[in-house]
Amino acid sequence: MKVAALYSGGKDSTFSLYRAIEQGRDVVVLISMKSKNQSSYMFHIPNIDLVKLQAKAFGIPLIFKQTEGIKEKELVDLKAAISEAKRKYQIEGVVSGAVASEYQRYRIETICADLGLRSICPLWHLDPEKYISEFLKEGFEAIFTGVAAHGMTPDWLGRKYDAQAIEELKLLHQKFGLHLSGEGGEYETIVVDGPIFKKKIIIENAETQWRGDSGFYIVKKAKLGKK
Repeated sequence: MKVAALYSGGKDSTFSLYRAIEQGRDVVVLISMKSKNQSSYMFHIPNIDLVKLQAKAFGIPLIFKQTEGIKEKELVDLKAAISEAKRKYQIEGVVSGAVASEYQRYRIETICADLGLRSICPLWHLDPEKYISEFLKEGFEAIFTGVAAHGMTPDWLGRKYDAQAIEELKLLHQKFGLHLSGEGGEYETIVVDGPIFKKKIIIENAETQWRGDSGFYIVKKAKLGKK
């Protein structure tokens, strides 16, 4: 089955892409949306332009579109991008990285139903602790690019997403109720290497932006490197 993968560059969309490939799906194109709204209900914001480099690292074509990010209206832009993928690549389904968000999954399923496509959610309702442990076990490398939760300080930004970080996330989960996989927007990641990467992402320049109790790690310059 030919499918498109909704891709933001973070761990969820990357691992769902990986799982889809493992399941024998033919991922023929990635779809990424750049929202002008920092509070978009649907789309990942930090470092979204980096998906262009990640697509090259995978060797998969990319459809990259912009949206104003207005609630519900942004879905019209997403539907147009998926329609383009269907027309150009003859896709039969769409893979998304939804883990627990009914809001996102329902809207993606509605778009797919309207277009006669299958909605595929490889990570749906996976146990968060098991999921993030498997992500590392499979050899993926990621860094924290956004934090917005009690107990998460500026030193998390740019930090490697590794076993030690997961142990600390577990403590924050116990203390503050933080969702282990960041499904509530507690943190964002960018994936820089892994088993589906033909080349790895090398970050050459980045800066930390912090306001109040949240912040972002903004990549200014990056390149592809040999593995």
